[in-house]
Amino acid sequence: MRIGNIEFGSHPVFLAPMEDVTDIGFRLLCKRFGASMVYTEFVSAEALVRDVKSTVRKLQISDEERPVGIQIYGRDTDAMVEAARMVEQAGPDLIDLNFGCPVKKVAGKGAGAGMLQNIPKLLDITRQVVQAVSLPVTVKTRLGWNAEQLVITELAEQLQDCGIAALTIHGRTRSQMYTGQADWTLIGEVKRNPRIHIPIIGNGDITSAETARQAFERYGVDAIMVGRATFGRPWIFKEIHDEWAEEHQDSLSFDDKLDILEELLRINVERIDEQRGILHTRRHLAATPIFKAIPNFRQTRIAMLRATRMDELLQILEQTRTLLGQ
Repeated sequence: MRIGNIEFGSHPVFLAPMEDVTDIGFRLLCKRFGASMVYTEFVSAEALVRDVKSTVRKLQISDEERPVGIQIYGRDTDAMVEAARMVEQAGPDLIDLNFGCPVKKVAGKGAGAGMLQNIPKLLDITRQVVQAVSLPVTVKTRLGWNAEQLVITELAEQLQDCGIAALTIHGRTRSQMYTGQADWTLIGEVKRNPRIHIPIIGNGDITSAETARQAFERYGVDAIMVGRATFGRPWIFKEIHDEWAEEHQDSLSFDDKLDILEELLRINVERIDEQRGILHTRRHLAATPIFKAIPNFRQTRIAMLRATRMDELLQILEQTRTLLGQ
């Protein structure tokens, strides 16, 4: 599968762009464990054009994580075009347009999935961004605004006509947010459309190697994208790739996985600062599945999520090795 000049091997698995999650430290870990491509946190076009420092910092990428995409969102055509030009200067491998974020502060203002209520403008933004930059431009969107407005089959052709290099489809509507189950039937329908020649990337409820295999085999997508299942589990990419490996692959032990989470903590503290680095890591510690096997873990979990110093948090994490052996 190819996007622009980027060649991917068989069954590529991408890390989804996620606010307050896909910072550079986490992206590098996911890349190490086999993510075929990673994306930055999504970037507000208007904030970027206004030179908001916290937004500009999101453009920082490393050669170690390539191929890497930078995703932008917004509702103003001029701002999206200008932001795309600025992003191009940061040197990613592609630019992704976010027409799928469902949260109120984005979609409620007409950006992200909110653009699904204004398809002509969505297409105009896409067309003008494609014309404004030389990098491949891709789009991530949803099935439609709600169950009565499932526009993706027609929209996919329209976006392709705008010149995008690939399309990622999350198998939910905006009104579903992240509830219920992702519906992959329309994703498969888009992929089987003989008029579609760009890569189709499926997204939604990829939580294991088994669900990843089903997505490829049942719906024929060119790649899959993993989002929330990566929280506290950057090694999920290894698990998925091991599913396709011809030779037996060694699985990671509890100690291996704990070492990875401790490394993530150290990376975040080093790259940001102690307070915010711990906050960035808490989401992963709260979501990771590795502590589920530990009995009577509630008080330790509370202490872990309340820790404010790195040495304190590392000490608590080290104690979990003993707890598992009890």
